[in-house]
Amino acid sequence: MLDPKYVRDHEAEVRQALAACNSKADLGLFLDLDRRKRDLTTSVEKRKARLNQASEEIAKMKKQGQDVAALLPKLHELSAEIKQMDEEIASVEKDFRDLALTFCNLPDPALPVGGEEVNKEVRKWGTPAVLAFKPKPHDEIGLSLGILDMERASKISGARFYALTGLGAKLERALINFMLERHSAKGYVEVMPPHLVHYQSMEASGQFPKFLDQAFAIEKDGLYLIPTAEVPVTNLHRDETFAPGTLPRKYVSYTPCYRREAGSYGKDTKGLIRLHQFNKVELFQFVEPERSMDVLEELTADAEGVLQALGLPYRVVMLSTGDKSFGSVKTYDLEVWLPSQGTYREISSCSNCTDFQSRRGNIRFRREAKGKPELVHTLNGSGLAVGRTWLAILENYQQADGSVVIPEALRPYMGGLEAIRPNKA
Repeated sequence: MLDPKYVRDHEAEVRQALAACNSKADLGLFLDLDRRKRDLTTSVEKRKARLNQASEEIAKMKKQGQDVAALLPKLHELSAEIKQMDEEIASVEKDFRDLALTFCNLPDPALPVGGEEVNKEVRKWGTPAVLAFKPKPHDEIGLSLGILDMERASKISGARFYALTGLGAKLERALINFMLERHSAKGYVEVMPPHLVHYQSMEASGQFPKFLDQAFAIEKDGLYLIPTAEVPVTNLHRDETFAPGTLPRKYVSYTPCYRREAGSYGKDTKGLIRLHQFNKVELFQFVEPERSMDVLEELTADAEGVLQALGLPYRVVMLSTGDKSFGSVKTYDLEVWLPSQGTYREISSCSNCTDFQSRRGNIRFRREAKGKPELVHTLNGSGLAVGRTWLAILENYQQADGSVVIPEALRPYMGGLEAIRPNKA
């Protein structure tokens, strides 16, 4: 949610930024409702002051035994006006908030202007291996090794679900434990949050109303399956104020994630790229505003460290104004190399949301014990999407004999196993 005062004071700049994000939100109506709300508030406060003054005068007159009957109709009229205006303010405030929730966060000036085609590659790490054979896609490798079963998962739940068995399930679990321990060692506090949240939590994190059609709903209970751990972790401190000296607050969380993938039909229908349910380890930080851009670089580096430890080639891409996430001012995507596709595919998205989420969720901090509360800045990033890391290992570590070598960093989590080999029985 945007700061109304900032929007008022920088209308032309905001209008240009919204256009760069391809936002269709009505800025004119936003400013009109904001003006009406402020004008009504000023008017009603004046009337309340007059009412208080009149009430005090009447109380004095009564105490002195004077007749106040002639003054009461005017007092009642003023009270009725105030009640009517309070109701009007409440209506305008609701309309204003509903509209304000449709505005995306404004992009950082450093972002390239345009769509996906102008995303900027920042750096690369690792050199994609040149295989002496035609690389197989991960779903074929998993099927041949007997560790991935898409067919039975589809029988159970339909399309865009998967089942891992044997060493496939163990590899997924190894990745989760590896990521959690690595990030915990860097000062992130592990948290296991609820997977079902209510509307307010989705709204505070910036998911609703924008992505309402993407969510799986439990309508009977008014709950929603989380699309990412970012949602419950953002809301851990909703309506709270951090005490002086308690920031940054760093969290790491493993959860399953659930998404309808509305609008993605026909895209990545094979394999584990685009699913309704997948596992993810999420990084999240609450920080002071002046530090958030530096922390974005740190958080991104923490996510990169996982790929480096696993020896997976990747690149970092700064997303454009039209491709960044809805709630962020600046987003980096990490894209891992997939040999079967001969290209890089997204495996993490790291974003600085500044005060966009904290304004929605009323999350503040104090610099001093008696200091004025300020909105914190929030940052999030996948550290990493576990399923995509799983498939990247299969593709990058596949061997000519059909086996898959286990990265050295994961072997302690796999009981010392060095490779997953085809069952020759």
